[in-house]
Amino acid sequence: MDRWLGKTAIVTGAAAGIGEAITCALLQNGVNVVALDVQKEGLAKLDAECKRKGFPGVLNATYCDISCEDEIDAVFSHVETLGGVDIMVNNAGVCDYSRVIESNKKTFEKLLNINVLAVAVCTNKAVRSMRERNVEGHIFNINSVLGRHLLLTTNMPDFNLYPATKHGSVALTNVVRRELAALQVPIRITGINPGSVKTSITAHSETMKDYFEKVPYILPRDIADALIYALGTRPEVQITELTIQHTGELP
Repeated sequence: MDRWLGKTAIVTGAAAGIGEAITCALLQNGVNVVALDVQKEGLAKLDAECKRKGFPGVLNATYCDISCEDEIDAVFSHVETLGGVDIMVNNAGVCDYSRVIESNKKTFEKLLNINVLAVAVCTNKAVRSMRERNVEGHIFNINSVLGRHLLLTTNMPDFNLYPATKHGSVALTNVVRRELAALQVPIRITGINPGSVKTSITAHSETMKDYFEKVPYILPRDIADALIYALGTRPEVQITELTIQHTGELP
């Protein structure tokens, strides 16, 4: 991890859950983090907590709606003044626990805009920054086991287009990896597929509260540990994909 000391990471959805755990893990390892979220209160709490813990990395907690390209542009312009982005963590995601057949276009667009389009836009801009500076870079897409397969059981919650968007994000990860390999640039991209993870986000849904009482689950820090492992491997090693689930959780 020494080669990443003082480098800059952008983490989306950083104010809570997996994003918060990843942000803290990077800061603890001496990486400076631009933490993006729409939860102003959550960002303030994250900032206070990180200052209290005295991490060696520097935190820049920034409000950003990643469904708005102008706001993303502003963030990346600011990061260029800090030296440019070296690590891009596309973590932000939204769920909807209604049925597709009972939903609406507005819900579909929200899921697609955050879970797929924002990932593509942030990846595009991060790669541009890395290539312009000819530096080593690493992109992480926090995908999902639901982007690989969907258990067709009646006791599963309804996820609307969420599995479809995560299939799209998995495909996007693989497409970008192919493009980077063709260019022979020192930029790696890793897809991380969490299984059931208990976070404050899932706690807002009564459906998910009931679900997590019945299934084994992992914690946000388990995903952060996996990311730090993949980031710390030699530049010649690319961890293409990691699936992380609780022992005993069905794939």
